[in-house]
Amino acid sequence: MSNSKIILTGDRPTGRLHIGHYVGSLRRRVELQNSGAFDEIYIMIADAQALTDNAENPEKVRENVVEVALDYLAAGLDPAKSTLFIQSQIPELCELTFYYMDLVTVARLQRNPTVKNEIIMRNFEASIPVGFFTYPISQAADITAFKATTVPVGEDQEPMIEQAREIVRKFNFVYGDTLVEPEILLPDNEACQRLPGTDGHAKMSKSLGNCIYLADEPDVIKKKVMSMFTDPDHIRVEDPGKLEGNTVFTYLDAFCRDEHFAAYLPDYANLDELKAHYQRGGLGDVKVKKFLNNVLQETLEPIRNRRKEYQKDIAYVYEVLKKGSEAAQAKAAQTLSEVKSAMRINYFDDAELIAAQTKKYQEQ
Repeated sequence: MSNSKIILTGDRPTGRLHIGHYVGSLRRRVELQNSGAFDEIYIMIADAQALTDNAENPEKVRENVVEVALDYLAAGLDPAKSTLFIQSQIPELCELTFYYMDLVTVARLQRNPTVKNEIIMRNFEASIPVGFFTYPISQAADITAFKATTVPVGEDQEPMIEQAREIVRKFNFVYGDTLVEPEILLPDNEACQRLPGTDGHAKMSKSLGNCIYLADEPDVIKKKVMSMFTDPDHIRVEDPGKLEGNTVFTYLDAFCRDEHFAAYLPDYANLDELKAHYQRGGLGDVKVKKFLNNVLQETLEPIRNRRKEYQKDIAYVYEVLKKGSEAAQAKAAQTLSEVKSAMRINYFDDAELIAAQTKKYQEQ
């Protein structure tokens, strides 16, 4: 097996990407892409996976593919350095999933905490679509098809990566060393692992209306920041404030750097000083929110402007995805060929098999 360092990661196209996606994965992907430390980077728009619980709404998924691609390009993913592709355009992934299904029990899938949570969240219980239930197996196919050594994801995906590793180990044990066991790469900043919604709710979600989108206009960002959840007991400026569960400070943990203080709040050298003042009292929420608004505006402005440029040439965006999908398919086809060879189902490529069968029947 080669020593290439390969990344595979992606998103379900459920809508425009928000700042939770940005700090949780997108910003890191751009850094990894530009680090030069990886030989190949594959970034997938998981439309086939999105269809497992949107089968009756294909138009929504179709629309969102372009939204996600625009956000990818706007955030700085570069088609010259990263292969951006659409999952459904790689039929080899379905075939790999089908073979891997034989290596996993229903009981093992039912124990997967991520699957359990998603089933509850979507009220599937008894009526869970099979495609959705087998999501961990499909994800293992996505990862192994590209021989990914590294999968950058949030901590909620750890059970999925562990299940992929189990499938790799089982396959290699039964059929011989063929697949690469992936390593998980978690966000290094705790605040980035799960950015709460602007209302303090544990998760940003479109349905709760508590997201700040990468494409939001400046006035929309400001309105959302100024209405953000803070410490409900911090009523007067002089009151000591709590940081725990205070969304504004969680966002500052994820976004602000020391140089932002020099630019927008020079009374403080860094976030630790601001936090200390808030905790001892004498610092109002409005002042902190105004600072956060400045930080977010600076971060999101170049992304929003690049997105507007790409929106002028949608044909180019589709061309990027088409070329990326062609490159991804070539890689997946190579892996599938090796898998079929290991499983001994490469009948027509196996000259030894034909020779042995010929000899067997000649001797009879």
